[in-house]
Parts: sequence; C-alpha cells; structure tokens
Amino acid sequence: QVQLVESGGGLVQAGGSLRLSCTASRLTFSLYAMAWFRQAPGKEREFAAAISWNGGTTSYADSVKGRFTISRDNLKNVVYLQMNSLKPEDTAVYYCAATRAWPITSVGMLYWGKGTLVTVSS
Repeated sequence: QVQLVESGGGLVQAGGSLRLSCTASRLTFSLYAMAWFRQAPGKEREFAAAISWNGGTTSYADSVKGRFTISRDNLKNVVYLQMNSLKPEDTAVYYCAATRAWPITSVGMLYWGKGTLVTVSS
C-alpha cells in the first residue's frame, strides 16, 4: 500500500527554522503533485503548500507565503517543507499528501501521511 511518512517535526523557538520531510513509498512519485497541510490544536486542517509533479509550480497559503518553501526530489521520493521565521501560530500537526490533480484541494488528495508535530514556543 502507498505510504507517506513525515519527519522533522519538533519544538522550536519563535523565529527559528525547521525542515520537514515526507518520504513516499509504493507510489510512482513523479506522477503526483504533493502538498503539506496542517492542523492546529482545536482547528480544522488547512492547506499550507503544494508543488506540482516536476516542481515547476508551487502554491502557498497566505499565512506561510514568504516564510515556507516547498521542494521535492523525485529521485529520492521526498518532498520537503522548509519553514523559516516560525511563529507560535504555526504550531500544528503537519501532514503530507499526494494527488494526481492540480490545483490542490484537500478533498482531492488521494493519500495522506500520519503527520508530524511542530511546536513553536514564544
């Protein structure tokens, strides 16, 4: 079965940086657009960033634009989320997801990882 496994979460101070990784298996990675979603405590899951199958197109939520960068390595089957200038409101479980469609919608995602927790202290 397709697996998406996130890693790299942890506790950081406000203003700090963190890089999340999502490794895909049992999936032809280069055929899928990839995205990061996040779910803060007590809130609904929301879109954070997405990248097209070949990395040619990226999309970001306004809340993370200019601070987060999504990238992918199709040879390693990995998508990354570089998070800079982190704020306490970035605290959330971050989920990796995959889809064959573009643009990204949460209901259109075919596969989801289990998530990795990012906690940003003030």
